[in-house]
Amino acid sequence: MGMIGERVVRTEDPALLTGDGTFVDNIPIEGAVHVVYARAQMAHARIVGIDSSEAIDMPGVLGVFTAADLDLGPFPLDIPFLPAQFPRTALASDVVRFVGEPVVAVVAETRAQATDAAQMVIIDYDVLPSAVTMEQGFADEALLFPDVGTNVCVEMPGPAIDFSACEVVVRAHINNQRIAPAPMESRVAASRWEPDGRLTHWQACQGAHPVQAKLCEWYGLEPSQVHVITPDVGGGFGAKAFTYPEDQLLPFFARAVGRPVRYTETRSEGMNGLGHGRAQLQHIEIGGNRDGRVTAYRLTVQQDAGAYPRMGSFLPFLTRTMLTGTYDIANAAADCRSVLTNTVPTIAYRGAGRPEAAAAIERAMDLFALEIGMDPVEVRRKNLIAADRFPFKTATGTTYDSGDYEGGLDKLLAAVDYAGLRAEQQQRREAGDTMQLGIGVSVYVEITGGQGGSEVGEVRVSPAADGSDEVDVTVITGTTPYGQGHRTTWAMLVADRLGVPFERITVIHGDTDLVRSSQVTGGSRSVQIGGTNVDRAAIAVADQAREVAAQLLEADVADVVLEDGRFHVAGAPAISRSWLEVATAAVHDDVPLFGEGDFTQVGGTFPSGAHLAVIELDIETGQARLRQLVAVDDAGRIINPLLAEGQVHGGLAQGIAQALFEEIVYDEDGNPLTSNFADYGIVSAAELPSFQTVHAETPTPLNDLGAKGIGESGTIGSTPAVQSAVIDAVAHLGIKHIDMPCTPNRVWNAIRAARA
Repeated sequence: MGMIGERVVRTEDPALLTGDGTFVDNIPIEGAVHVVYARAQMAHARIVGIDSSEAIDMPGVLGVFTAADLDLGPFPLDIPFLPAQFPRTALASDVVRFVGEPVVAVVAETRAQATDAAQMVIIDYDVLPSAVTMEQGFADEALLFPDVGTNVCVEMPGPAIDFSACEVVVRAHINNQRIAPAPMESRVAASRWEPDGRLTHWQACQGAHPVQAKLCEWYGLEPSQVHVITPDVGGGFGAKAFTYPEDQLLPFFARAVGRPVRYTETRSEGMNGLGHGRAQLQHIEIGGNRDGRVTAYRLTVQQDAGAYPRMGSFLPFLTRTMLTGTYDIANAAADCRSVLTNTVPTIAYRGAGRPEAAAAIERAMDLFALEIGMDPVEVRRKNLIAADRFPFKTATGTTYDSGDYEGGLDKLLAAVDYAGLRAEQQQRREAGDTMQLGIGVSVYVEITGGQGGSEVGEVRVSPAADGSDEVDVTVITGTTPYGQGHRTTWAMLVADRLGVPFERITVIHGDTDLVRSSQVTGGSRSVQIGGTNVDRAAIAVADQAREVAAQLLEADVADVVLEDGRFHVAGAPAISRSWLEVATAAVHDDVPLFGEGDFTQVGGTFPSGAHLAVIELDIETGQARLRQLVAVDDAGRIINPLLAEGQVHGGLAQGIAQALFEEIVYDEDGNPLTSNFADYGIVSAAELPSFQTVHAETPTPLNDLGAKGIGESGTIGSTPAVQSAVIDAVAHLGIKHIDMPCTPNRVWNAIRAARA
C-alpha cells in the first residue's frame, strides 16, 4: 500500500481529543479507596515524633501508616550501577532529606477525606543543617548520610588535557539548571489484590514489565503473580521511566486495608516529588588555533543528584559519551562527579545527559569563536566531522554510525538568509536600537537506543470477527506510547508489508498478561528497535501466508507474490487469492498466521541536526522574544513525517523553555519556591513562534529500517541555539555569557553589569 513515508494522521487522537482516552485515574475500580501522603516540610531534619491520633479518627479513614508499619526493605535502585550505601526507605523513617518526601500515608474512602486527614498528622522535627546547593553538598559539612562520610555518590574521573600547544584557550562556568518534567498527567497508579492472590497494578508509566519487575523485587513475588496494566499515558519525558515510593507502596496498603487503593498526585506534589531533570554545573575549557581549528576540550561536570542517588546521578556518563558533539576533537576528556543535596532526586529528563553535552560544547564553540573574532558558523564548519569519516570513533570511545553534519548545516543556511540576518543585526547595533537582534546556531548529535537490545514485536492475522470479507490483524508490541503515536506507526509498517487495510489493524501494548515482555520506552529507541521487530514480524506472517496461498494456487511457494493485498503467481495476477481466503484456509489447516520479530540492535544510533534561533531583545527591559526557529533534523529513515514533526515540535518547545523560562528554585533553607505553574516558568503556545522544520536523512546501518530516534532531538538542538541567540543580541555590549534561563531579570542584570 506504500504507506511508509506518508503523512498519516494519528489514529490515537480522536479518543484523546473527545475525552474517551483510557487513563489510570478514570478506570473504574470497584471499592477503590485513596491514599494521600503527609510530606516533609523541611529539607533536612530528624523525625522526633509522629502524632496521627487525630487523623485516624477522621471520617472515612481506613488506615494511617508510617515507616514503622512497613515490612519492606530499602527502595530498589533505578539501575544496578548506582551506589547502595545511600538507602531510601519508602516512607521517611528517621530523617527527611527533601521538602516533599513522603513521611506518613493516609488511606481513606475518598481523596478529599484522605487529604483532610493527612493535614491533621503532626510530625515533630529536629532541624539538621542542609546542603541545598552543589557547593554545599561537595563541602561535606552537612552530610545527608553521616555514616558514609561524604555526599559524593558517583565519580567518573577523566584524564588531564594538555592545552599548552593551543594559541587560544577559553574557560567558562555554565549552569545547566534544574527543571521539572511537568507532564500533563502526573503520577497515577492503583493496586488491587485478586481473589486468587494475584496483584493487579495499574500505572501511568513508560513500561509495564519494568514496573512489574520492581514490584516483584520489592515484594518478593514471581512475575506470574503480578499483572501490570499501562493504558493511555499523558506524557512521561523520562520521569515515568522509573518507579516511586508513592506508587510502589499501593500493594502494601491494598493488602493492609483489604480494598483496592488509588494514588493520584497533585501538580504541587509532582513539582516537588516527580524527579527533576538536568541540574549540572559545567566548567568548560576549549583551546585551539586562531584559524578556527579546535584542538583540545575538557569538560568538568558537577551533577546534582538530589537527596538520593537515582538515575540522575548517572547521567554524566551520557554527557561524557557525547562529549565532543559533531566536532572532530581528538584531544578531549570529561571529569564527572555527582553529589547529594537536600532537594528532589534527579532522574532522566527528555534527552537525559545528551542535551547537557550539547549545551556545553555549543557554548564552548561560541566562546571560542568570540575570542578569535570568527563567525560562529565558520568555526563550526571548520571542526565538523567530515561525512566520509563514518563510522567515526570519538575521543571518549563513542562510535557514531552515520551522519552528514556539514550537509545539515548547509540545509539550515539554505533555509534562512543568514547574511541578511547578520546585516539586520549590524544595522540595529549601529542605530543604537533598543530592540536588538540575536542569532544562535547549534549543530548537534545525540545517541538514541543507546544500549541497543530488543523489543517484542508480534503480528497475527485471522479472519474478521465481524464476518466481513476482510481480516483482523493484531500487533503486539513491547513499546509503551505516551504521546509518540506508536499505534499509528506500527499499523503503517504492517499495512505496508501485508497490503491489508490500515483500519483493520489493532495494536496491543502495556499489559503484562498480553505482552510477553517489554523494556522501558525511552531514549528514542522505539522505531529503530520496536518498529524493526514489528516490521520483521509482518514479513514473517507474509511468508507464512505465501505458503498457504501456494497450496490454494497449486503453485510453488517461490513463485507466489503478495501484491496490493492479494496473492498470485508472479506474472499471472488474473488468478489470485485474498487475505481472507488465505486466513480461512490457515485456520482450517490449524496453521496460525503468526510472526515474531527476532531483531536485536547492537549499540545505539546517532541522530543529528542543525538549529538556528533568531531573538529580538529589548535591552531596556531584558525581555527576549523568539522570532524564528529553524530546525534541521536527521533521524535516518522516517516512517511518518507528520508524527516525526510532532515529536520535533514538542522537543523544540521544551528546549526553548529551558533556555528562556524554566528553572526549579530553592531558597537557602531548601524550601521550593517554584511549586506550581503560578511560580514555575512553564511554556505555552503564546511564547512560541511557528517552527520551520527541515528533514535530512542519513540512514543507519544498524537496523532494517535505517531509522534513528527523533523523540529528543528538539530538546538537544534548540536549547543552545536559543541561549546563544540571547547572548549574541547583547554581545556588542561586552557580554560573553548568560546562564539559563535567560529571563528578563537575568539579562537586564547582565546588561547593567556590562555598562557599569
